[in-house]
Amino acid sequence: MSSEIGDLSKSYLIRELMTLNLPVDDYAIFCSAPLAAHGLIDFSEVSDLDLIARGKAWEEAKRLSKVAHIQTDLKFGEVLGFFKKNDEFDISVYTGWPHGIWDVNELIDTADVVDGIRFVKLENVLKWKKARNRPKDAGQIAILEKHLGVTGV
Repeated sequence: MSSEIGDLSKSYLIRELMTLNLPVDDYAIFCSAPLAAHGLIDFSEVSDLDLIARGKAWEEAKRLSKVAHIQTDLKFGEVLGFFKKNDEFDISVYTGWPHGIWDVNELIDTADVVDGIRFVKLENVLKWKKARNRPKDAGQIAILEKHLGVTGV
């Protein structure tokens, strides 16, 4: 699916991502940013970008950053961080996604393309947020369920 939803370049996070020049066919953005890309929330509500990457995009990310950061509660594979501010990275690039149920290649290959950028399908974002079941995600879960017509599932 390819669509044009506003101008994503208005987001400083997307502008930072574009400076990395990662091959667009080898990564997709996960977590909250797909909601913003589809106009379900404002990009000002997105505090960082979480990317899954493979192949040339991962190799380029490794070339650009040697900064790895550790996830203590979940296994995301290798992780690189970019644009660190206040002890947090604006962009994190992962080689995997936890719980063994996620195929990174499938997530990237089936991602929605908005303004030329791949975003993980909203159905998969909902599945992830429900699996995590964090209080901070409750509002986005409700938005996704309503948008996808799966309230209460």
